[in-house]
This record gives sequence, structure tokens and C-alpha cells, in this order.
Amino acid sequence: SFQSAVGQDEATPDSLKNNILSTFEPLHNFHTGFLREVEQRLALWEGRSNAHIKGDYQRIGDVMLKNLQALKPLTTNMPKQSEILLELEKACKESHRVENLCRDFELQKVCYIPLNVFVLRPLHRLIHYKQILERLCKHYPATHVDFRDCRAALADVSEVVDQFQRSLIKMENLQKLLELKKDMLGVDNLVVPGREFIRLGCLSKLSGKGLQQRMFFLFNDVLLYTSRGMTPTNQFKVHGQLPLRGMTIRESENEWRVPNAFTLIGQGQSMVVAASSLTEMEKWKQDIKMAIEMAKTSNGPTSDVLTCTLTDNKCPEDYPAEAESEDDMMASHTSLEKPTPHRGNTMVHVCWHRNTSVSMVDFSIAVENQLSGNLLRKFKNSNGWQKLWVVFTNFSLFFYKSHQDDYPLASLPLLGYSVTVPSENENIHKDYVFKLHFKSHVYYFRSESEYTFERWMEVIRSATVPSSQARLLNSKDPHFY
Repeated sequence: SFQSAVGQDEATPDSLKNNILSTFEPLHNFHTGFLREVEQRLALWEGRSNAHIKGDYQRIGDVMLKNLQALKPLTTNMPKQSEILLELEKACKESHRVENLCRDFELQKVCYIPLNVFVLRPLHRLIHYKQILERLCKHYPATHVDFRDCRAALADVSEVVDQFQRSLIKMENLQKLLELKKDMLGVDNLVVPGREFIRLGCLSKLSGKGLQQRMFFLFNDVLLYTSRGMTPTNQFKVHGQLPLRGMTIRESENEWRVPNAFTLIGQGQSMVVAASSLTEMEKWKQDIKMAIEMAKTSNGPTSDVLTCTLTDNKCPEDYPAEAESEDDMMASHTSLEKPTPHRGNTMVHVCWHRNTSVSMVDFSIAVENQLSGNLLRKFKNSNGWQKLWVVFTNFSLFFYKSHQDDYPLASLPLLGYSVTVPSENENIHKDYVFKLHFKSHVYYFRSESEYTFERWMEVIRSATVPSSQARLLNSKDPHFY
């Protein structure tokens, strides 16, 4: 879809058009054929035609091996994807028309996650093929007719994944910096060589007027703090920054009588912040300490200070009350109405409404944990189950009527949710049901088999209970399944 939008636009530089076309067109053509072969094999496997009588079609390794070998020559082009991210960024800077084209495209239903996430999708897809083949090899005994092909296909795809794994980490960091730049107002030079994103999320900042919710962005050289601006673009306004070089952290719960509080002491300034839970506080402290250590030794960005375009960097502590409540936001994303424009549904906004945080490690884990399939969904107060095609990606569930739809009907961001199994008194009386809940929001999902139930639980847990570090679960937190 994006390729055709760019192809028809005269303002887009030819070099960018050619780069997008030469990188993605061959991949798209290849996958169209690959998909057709997989669907044909599944039809034979499940006996939807008479051909299964004539041969042994209950295997997939031969299809995977043949296609992954054909895909190998196309992977030499993969590193160009970071070039495309930078070229796209440069073209938007130099031309308002290209910038508007990209912004308008991101508001289309078909672009249900940030555009530049899609640019890296082919690399992530190779990781998923590797995981699928690992599961198949684990599932089959060595004597199985499908085992040898699956193992050969796994060796092929592993070789490719190993080659780009290191550069993928850099590309994901670049993609994240470019995405965050769009979410912030008042910072010009966020994307500089050597800067690494570590964590973003909510902390309350203690001031003369009490605790104020702020959005913090931690990088390997600086900690930025922002508040949600009341602008049409919904961006976060940068109020200030704490360079990490020479920073120290002090426990300060007792000092200020504020739960989960700690003090950040920087060059000539200090700040008291409080996290929403013990778990959140531990995550922030661990990452900030790690970042301080990195800043001591790293040859990261040379400028300690970001150049801000803000005329005043002081923080107006008396912002008007937020117009949008959690319930308003949830209603717009979970009913099967058209989703709200993408701007208000970025990861930063979800963290703001759920008063939580997410790290780069969590993002990397989330990339590996993607899943799609049929699920039956039931709301807390409804009787019937609705069958939907559900895609889990980018820490969110996206709901489609069927797998052939071009865009989702609605989405549910999962950060802050917990996943459990329903208790006896919830009267669900069905097998393979899991429950998602956050505050008063409760959803039940029913899967088709024990295997798919386990897979859904596994991937959703990766978004709801981040496994990036050992977590101190607050005694008040629910026990996770």
C-alpha cells in the first residue's frame, strides 16, 4: 500500500522510490508464492481435496526448506532497510509534501502500527520462521518423515538470522528514536550517532504543588522529562533533561513520605520522582543505574545536552485536567468501531494512560513474540462469544473479522493488563479460556486447543509481565497464571 502511495507521488525522490521498490517488491512477490504453497499444503493435510489419498501430505518441512532456500538470495538486500528508514526521514525533512504523504498514510486504517515498524518486518519475519522451525524440530521425533527437512530449513534460516542479528539491534534502536522524535515536542537532535534508547514511561515528579504525572525517556546519555501537551498532535512537551554523566540515585521514600520514591541527583540539580508500584520503581532504578555506568565509559553522543526548541524549559505545574480518561480511550479502542487516528495510540500514550513503562529489551522480546489466529471473545457483561481473527503485535491485540481483511476493526493495547485464567465463580464453563484485566476492564478469550491456548498465554505474558529482568512482584499484584 505504501509503495503505491510513494510511487504515484512526484515529490518523493527517485532514489527513495527505487530503494523501496527494489527492497520490498521481490520480497512481496516471493511471499505471495510462499503463502500459496503453504495454503495448498494445509488443504491437502486437512483432506479438503481428494489428493491426500494419493500421498503423504501431513508435513510442512519440504515446503519450508524449498522456500527458505529461494529466499536466501533476497536476504542480501536486508541491511538496506536502515538506509530506507534514514532516507524516508531525510525526505520528510526536506519536503512538506513527502512529510504530509507519510503522515496521511499513517492515519489510514491499513497502517495500524507506526510505518517504520513495517519497514523492519521482513527481518522480524525471518526470526519467526526460525522459531517455527525450532518448535517443529522439538515436536517431531528424529524418525519422523518431516524431521530432516525441518532441520535443514532451520539450519538455512539460522545462518541468515545470525548474520543480521547484530545490525538488527542497531536498526531497531534507530527505528525507535525516529518514532519517539515524532511523539515529542521541543527537541531537535534526538537521533544522533551513539544515542541508545533504554526505557520510556510514567513517573510522578515531586514539586511544590505535590506529585505531577510526567513521561520520562531514558537514553544512554540523558534522561528527558515531558508532560502531555494539549496540542492537536497529542505530542509530549519536553520540560527538561538530566545528563547521566555524574548522576547518582538516592532512596527517598522515608524522606518525603511518598511510596516508591527516589531522588535523582545530577549536575547542579536534583529531582524527586515516584513510580506507580514497587515493581516499576525497581525497573527504573535498575535501568538508570545501568545507563549511568554506560555513560561513564561510553563513547556515546558527544553533546550532553539536547538542543531544545522550547522558549521556556520550565515546567508549568498547573496544567488543565486531562480531557481523556482511561475509559474514553478504552472505549474507542475496544468497541468494534473505527480506530481513532494513530497519533493518540502510540506506545507513549498507552504508557501514559496505564501509568507504566516499557524498555528496549521489552520491545525486542515483543518482536519475537508475535502470533495470529482465531479466538472467541466475550466481554465481562455479555453472554455470547464472538469469533475474530486476532493478531498480537506491538504489545497490542488487533481484531479482524477474518484473516483476509486488510485492516483491523479495533485494537487493545495490553501494557498494564494482567493475564490469568478465570476463577470458578466467573461461571465461564469452557475449556482453553484466558482472561485479560486492567482495573474494571475484563475480557475473556477462548482458544481452539490446548496448544493454541498455551501459545497465546506465552506471547501475551511477554507483553503483560515483561520478562526482561527479574521482577519484584508487589505483594498487592495479582498472582499470574
